[in-house]
Amino acid sequence: MSRTTRLTRHIAAPRAAVYRALLDRDAVRRWMVPDGMTSEVHSFDPRVGGGFRISLTYDAPDAAGKSAANTDTHRGTFTELIADEKVVQVIAFETDDPTMAGEMTVTYSLSDSADGGTELVGLHENVPVGVSLADNELGWRISLDRLAALVEAT
Repeated sequence: MSRTTRLTRHIAAPRAAVYRALLDRDAVRRWMVPDGMTSEVHSFDPRVGGGFRISLTYDAPDAAGKSAANTDTHRGTFTELIADEKVVQVIAFETDDPTMAGEMTVTYSLSDSADGGTELVGLHENVPVGVSLADNELGWRISLDRLAALVEAT
């Protein structure tokens, strides 16, 4: 059985603005980071077949990371891009821990809401067994709140 997190978030901004923020290196650095962490985007090539590598480092020096002492690093590939509608990524943690290993699929689906904003559905499939689904959902909620704040402010 696949371990999955699914969230829906209303964003008071047009789909085009949300889509751009999903594919903009600096925007991703700003919104795709939970509270208590700092993001570094090492590489980012937003095209089908293009890759990316991102590290999230805990602010607390004693926090345990998946990839290093207090850092979670993941790499991925964009597998599907439909302008203003969908972004699909296949990602994996850089880790030696078998409970954190394996490819995950992350899908962002965008649709119009009645008020002119965007309904975003985020689907995170094949979450490794070493990741608490509750923690994964919390991290997603924080990140999607940051995404909404970023695109609603423009």
